[in-house]
Amino acid sequence: MTLTFATAYVALIFLLAGAVKGVVGLGLPTVAMGLLSLRMPPAEAAAILLLPSFITNVWQLAEGPRLAGLVRRLWPMLLVIFASTAVAAGVIASTKSTVASALLGGALLLYAAAGLLNFHMNVSAQAERWAGPAVGITTGFITGATGTFVVPAVPYLAGLGLARDELVQALGLSFTVSTVALGLGLLWHDALEFQAISNSAIAIVPALFGMLIGGWIRRRVSPERFRRWFFAGLGLLALHLVYSAL
Repeated sequence: MTLTFATAYVALIFLLAGAVKGVVGLGLPTVAMGLLSLRMPPAEAAAILLLPSFITNVWQLAEGPRLAGLVRRLWPMLLVIFASTAVAAGVIASTKSTVASALLGGALLLYAAAGLLNFHMNVSAQAERWAGPAVGITTGFITGATGTFVVPAVPYLAGLGLARDELVQALGLSFTVSTVALGLGLLWHDALEFQAISNSAIAIVPALFGMLIGGWIRRRVSPERFRRWFFAGLGLLALHLVYSAL
């Protein structure tokens, strides 16, 4: 891709990914990683993802009602996510592009299937003590290998019985930790290039503008219907990534 086309391509993807996040409260890194990986190695896509993901997730967690309480409750999971993501980032940084793309497609396909089947977890207070760290290490290794941080953290957090605003804030907190850990992991494994960081900075504005568009859409369409279309499209994208890689 030429520099101009690459910049326009990145901006358009983050406009779309931001709009998805504006409607359903998540999906920016998932959509961006999937679409960027169609035209570049997943490690480069993950590097471009860092700045817009960090800023939009900090925005999301800052708007919630009880950040300190969520940190006290979720810190074991968050700590394990951070450590395992940083270590596992060597997978996306060092594996062949086809292997990383196949892993990414598999993770997205699992997430899409869970969404379409309306899969829900119910986590009791007793189970939370051991389930949090278990979910954290699984999420971290998937993040490090694929650049996506939704499985299984999102279903787990949804199963804790949090109020809607608390859940949105908890997702923003988890995604922020994952983003920082992924960035440090890529830096540690020498997978951060200047051009990717430059594109990442460029992607901030369209991502934020996309979130504003998504908020406008959310007030006019059924979020549940939008989620079904989102997961269906994500599943097709995942199948394409797996097929192309294999």
